[in-house]
Amino acid sequence: MNRKTARILILTMLTSVVAFAQDPHFSQFYANSLYLNPAFAGIDKCPKLTLNYRNQYPALGVYQTFSASYDQYVDALRGGLGVLVVRDEAADGALTLTEASAIYSYHLRVNRKFSLLAGFQATFRQRGLDFSRLTFPDQIDQFYGFVRPTNELPPDQPTNQHVDISVGVLGFGENYYFGVAAHHLTQPNEAFFTESRLPLKFTIHGGASIPIGRKRLISSTQSYLIPNIAYQRQGNIGQITAGVSFNKGYITGGLAYRNSETNPDAIVAIVGFTPPDWPFKVGYSYDFTISNFSGAGAGAHEISLSYRFPCVTRTRR
Repeated sequence: MNRKTARILILTMLTSVVAFAQDPHFSQFYANSLYLNPAFAGIDKCPKLTLNYRNQYPALGVYQTFSASYDQYVDALRGGLGVLVVRDEAADGALTLTEASAIYSYHLRVNRKFSLLAGFQATFRQRGLDFSRLTFPDQIDQFYGFVRPTNELPPDQPTNQHVDISVGVLGFGENYYFGVAAHHLTQPNEAFFTESRLPLKFTIHGGASIPIGRKRLISSTQSYLIPNIAYQRQGNIGQITAGVSFNKGYITGGLAYRNSETNPDAIVAIVGFTPPDWPFKVGYSYDFTISNFSGAGAGAHEISLSYRFPCVTRTRR
């Protein structure tokens, strides 16, 4: 078996995994907060634009995920509004997913030190299949590789669309937060041939920002220890990601560990940078795969970028 044939067979196996309809995930889940939990909309008060990109298994070129979001607090609504767009390409672009979401988060200030947020998300989802980019065993010639026509029939409808609903709750104080979210309450049918319902996804997450050393008046000179954890379960598959970062001035660095219920998955190295006197943050992470698939995929690269616009002056109540 030559290298090209082996690569195509791996792509075929990966495509079959995608057929179980699991959501793409981000290692920097805290840097893509609206994707993690819709209750995060407007939490920064100021308008914010966030961009995320993930390239998983770059040696194979099979998984790429793009995300863009915008959110801000609206005083008249006593909450935050957000827009989230996600594009996921699997099996080298043969299977695609496009999502566009509108989000509202109601903000309730319980007391001076604690706030409670409730988020609601409506999503239009479109999944597409490019049948011409798939390969099947009956196309294999033992001498020339994939040269024969296939007897497999394409689906009658290569795309399907549906509307989905998600909700989330978030509680936070000055130096901590915790929340829960439930995505895909409608469990839409994503199949191209027979029925295949997208399973519910449940998320429990939390984090903190712990000052280290003497408290300083200038925040940019204060050091922080930032632990965070997220547990997600979709269908019969669950995973937990736990990490800790250290922030000093404009630089942040840390490590995280991700484990599924059946095997260890990856160790994630993270670095972030906030330029002085600039309203944007940039982050980069790399997943060191430690599962049995570690030798074939070459891990995963992920980049995040957020830009915070000037705040609009609000009337005090």
